Amino acid sequence: MQRSAEERRSTGLWELFELVVPEASVRPQGGGRRRCEDRAVLAAIVFVAASGCTWRQLPPVFGASLQTVHRRFTDWSTVRVWAKLHRVLLDRLGANARVDWSRCTIDSISVRAVKGPLTGPNPTDRGKKGSKIHAICDRSGLPISVGISAANLHDSQALVPLMQGIPSICSRRGPRRRRPTKLHADKGYDFDRLRNWLRRRQIVPRIARRGKESSDRRGRHRWVIERTLSWLGGCRRLHRRYERKAEHFLAFVGLACALIYNRRLL
Repeated sequence: MQRSAEERRSTGLWELFELVVPEASVRPQGGGRRRCEDRAVLAAIVFVAASGCTWRQLPPVFGASLQTVHRRFTDWSTVRVWAKLHRVLLDRLGANARVDWSRCTIDSISVRAVKGPLTGPNPTDRGKKGSKIHAICDRSGLPISVGISAANLHDSQALVPLMQGIPSICSRRGPRRRRPTKLHADKGYDFDRLRNWLRRRQIVPRIARRGKESSDRRGRHRWVIERTLSWLGGCRRLHRRYERKAEHFLAFVGLACALIYNRRLL
């Protein structure tokens, strides 16, 4: 049952994953062990991301050994396969007019971390080590730009890198686009330098002001990013950071976004 469920979940991804996965290297002298299929490895990685199990708990029902799955995940993360898949899926959604640029929202969520770079004392968790997942979503909740940082990094410092990290997405009509019309944010981004930076790029800032807007209201439009972060939490691997290397944790964040895109395309 576990295998069939993960195969159904990765079936839609596999057609696009074939476009970005690097070709297998061939031994010039020939021979060697038979290479495990990339499709089986992808299903195993999706299972790890969705279930939140550790690599050692990976069940042997996918036809791929633990060492093979972990090594393939590491190699794919090194060559940024998940970032390429992220862009391919966004282009497919943009070509189908599924990306709404009229309004975007930014926010972050903190998770506990064991060790590694981009970790720091979390001020909301009694100073325990943690990392942050930053995201920008469109009006419908699609995460179009994601990133990670230490838990003690102020949210305002992530706005510019996230905005610059929005890829140039294909459109049904007209040229590619990477700038929203408006950007909504909470009081953590209430700085004039950020408003001026957005205005210079012809983006209307809709940032809550400290001391003027009530903290009890979540906002008419900012609730969308809360739902998006909840969708990312559907991948239980993101509930706690076990990866020592930051690029591996970011790979799981990108894979969670890819699963969200895949549900929209189905």
